[in-house]
Parts: sequence; structure tokens; C-alpha cells
Amino acid sequence: MENGQSLKILGIIPARGGSKGIPRKNILSIAGKPLIAYTIEAAYKSKYIDKLVLSSEDEEILAVAEKYGIQTIKRPISLAKDRSRIEGVILHALAYLKKTENYLPDVIIKLYPTSPLRRTADIDGAMKVFLKSKADSLISVQAVGSEYLKTFLLNKKGYLTGAVNNKFPFTDRQKLPPVFWSNGAIWIFNRQFFVKNKKFFSTKTIPYIMPASLGVDLDTSEDLQELETILAKRKS
Repeated sequence: MENGQSLKILGIIPARGGSKGIPRKNILSIAGKPLIAYTIEAAYKSKYIDKLVLSSEDEEILAVAEKYGIQTIKRPISLAKDRSRIEGVILHALAYLKKTENYLPDVIIKLYPTSPLRRTADIDGAMKVFLKSKADSLISVQAVGSEYLKTFLLNKKGYLTGAVNNKFPFTDRQKLPPVFWSNGAIWIFNRQFFVKNKKFFSTKTIPYIMPASLGVDLDTSEDLQELETILAKRKS
């Protein structure tokens, strides 16, 4: 994993044990491999990431991950609950690496295992865009229909109001601006910005646009069937 530059770039794969929709999904076998293996393998081939770690509170997940050669960090159970914030997980990993290895990255890339269709080319493509920018962070997105801008909300008095503004609901679809949906596959951010603000998004966040076909996020049994089919075809 060579980034060809002086910057230290840390890849973090968060993989907690609890999941309501699909139990134990992070180590669920899909097309012959545990789910986390797809993200580990894609990240290891990156030419930018110089250190890759997986964070989990679950002993079985940690053991499976170590079989794929990745460094693991055991996080406290308090950082692995349904309402635990991912910001705390990242801060814990940074503190652990600083204390044990005196390692302090310049840039962090967060890769959820639930996006196994994300490829090394996507990771490196996003990182290249980010490093050329002056942004605080980058989020991978996919284009969605602009008709979402035409939707309404109900205000406190029960009256309709435009979800974005009161102009878009009556604007021709062709004249609406493009709309994007975060696909959850790639998050990149400067460490200094993140540690100072404890968040990933700012007014200086840029997109990395990916095809919708690569943005399947494992959350339901339908997603599982779709991923099984796609990943099986990739192997054949």
C-alpha cells in the first residue's frame, strides 16, 4: 500500500457485532467470503492507504478479520451500541494508534463493510479527488432523481411547505439542479478538521460520484440476495 507521497493515510473499517436487520452481517458469508473480507481486500490494494485497521468490540469479528491480515483494534462495548456514534469509534482508534505506535495520520478514510461492491479503483479515485482539493471531507454519492426537490413537508400549523423551498415544487423537472444521495461507501476527511469539529461534514465537503450499481448497502434480506448475485458473478 503506497500512497506515493509524504501524507499518512489511515483506513478504518468499523465493524460492530450487533445488527438488527441481518444478525452477524459483518461476518456473514456472501459468495464464499465473509462480508468484511471484500472491504479489507479492496482497501489493501489501495496505493494511497499506508495503514489499515478494523475496529470492533466483537471477538469473532476480530478473529475473522485477522485471518485476512488486517490490524485490529478492540473498541469498548460502549462504542458498539445501537446509538453509539461513529465519531467516538474514530477517536478511539486514533487515540489507540497514537498511544501504542505514535502513529498520527493526516487523512482518514472510513470504509463500512456493508458496501462490498466498492472497488479499489473507487477508493483510489475518491482519494485522488480529495487530495487535489482544499476540502475538509469527501463523501461518495450517487445521483438520484431531481423530483425529490418537488416534495412537500407539513409545517407545525398543518400547511404544506416545500421540502427545500417553495419554488422547486412548481419548477419544470428539467430545470431542477442535480440531486445526490450518500451511498455510504467512502468517507474521507482531514484528521485535524475531524478532531477539532467531531464531525465529517462541513461547508467544504466535496462529492465522489459513483454509479448506483456500486452503491448497494447491506441492510435488508433483499439487499443480501442482490449482493450475493452480483458478487457471485464477479467471481465467475
